[in-house]
Amino acid sequence: MQASNETVLLLTHTDDHYTVDRVADALRKRGACPVRIDTDLFPTTLRLVARLNEMAAGHRILVDDLEVCGSDVRAVWNRKLRVPQLDDRLDPRFRAGCLRESQAAFDAFLDGLHAARWVNHLEDNRAASNKARQLRHAHAVGLRVPHTLITNDPEEVRAFHAEQDGAIVTKMLTALSSSMGKASFSVRTSDVRREDLSNLESLRHCPMVFQERIPKDRELRVVFVAGEVFVGSIDASRSKDGQTDWRSATPGECSWHVDELPQATVERIQSLMAALDLVYGAIDLIRTPDGAYVFLEVNPSGEWGMLERDIGVPISDALAEALLT
Repeated sequence: MQASNETVLLLTHTDDHYTVDRVADALRKRGACPVRIDTDLFPTTLRLVARLNEMAAGHRILVDDLEVCGSDVRAVWNRKLRVPQLDDRLDPRFRAGCLRESQAAFDAFLDGLHAARWVNHLEDNRAASNKARQLRHAHAVGLRVPHTLITNDPEEVRAFHAEQDGAIVTKMLTALSSSMGKASFSVRTSDVRREDLSNLESLRHCPMVFQERIPKDRELRVVFVAGEVFVGSIDASRSKDGQTDWRSATPGECSWHVDELPQATVERIQSLMAALDLVYGAIDLIRTPDGAYVFLEVNPSGEWGMLERDIGVPISDALAEALLT
C-alpha cells in the first residue's frame, strides 16, 4: 500500500504513547496521512532505502504493508528519536561497529527528507539541547536565569554551595526519561545537602549541573509551537518528594492548571526560540513568590501530554497546524 503525497512522518519509539496518537488524529482531521515511525525498530524490523543518485524520490520507508516514498513526505515531526536497537544475538565484537553503521544509515536517510517541513530539524534540536547555550541565549533576550555551575570538580561544587548560602540544587545535562509517564529510572532535580558535599567523587564519572535554588510560587510548563505559547502551572509545595521537582510528587498531591504569562515574558520566550531556531519546545519556568519569572531550560522534544489530557490545552492541534504550514 502506498502512502499519499500529504504524508507526515511521526518519528518516535515503541514506548511513546498518547501524544503521538493525538497529533496523528489532528493531522487526519486536516486531510493529511500520518505515518508513525518507531525509530528503535531500526535496523532489526524497520526497513529504509536511500538511493542517493535519485535524491528524495529514491528514498523509501517500508512499515508493515505500507510503503512511503520520500518525495511524498510533506512534513516530519521529530518527536523522540532512539538509537538503533540491535539483535541480542549479535556477536559482541561487532556491536559497536553495527551501531555506528546503523546510526549513519538512519541519518543518511533522514537527510534525504531535507525538503520536508521539520518540527524540529535534527541539527536545530541537537544544538538547542546544549543547556549552557540555552541559558546564554535566555539571558541575552532578557529572561532571568539561575546562577549555574557545570562541573566534575568537587571543590568547585563546595565553593558554589558556600556562595549560595547552601541553597543549591543539582540536575543532569541530558534527560533520561523518554515518555510523559514516570521513567523506570531517572535522575530528578534534587537539593544538595551539606552532608552531600563530602561525597562528590562520583562527579569524575558523571559531571552535573548545579544551580541556585529558586523560591517557588508555581512551576510552569510553557509549550511553544510556531509562535504560540501554551502555559500550565503546578504547585507541588505540599508534596514531600515533589517540592524540588514536581515530577517526583505522587498522584493526587498536585495538579495542573491553565495559566498565563505577562506579555513581556511571552515576547522574550519567542525571541529565545527564534535564537535557537526551534519551531517547538517545552520550557520550564519558576514563578517566584514576588511574581518574577525564572527560566530553567527548554527541551526541544519535551512533554506536553499532561497539559492536553488534564487541562484541555489544544497542543496537538497547534502541532498539526505547524506541520502543515
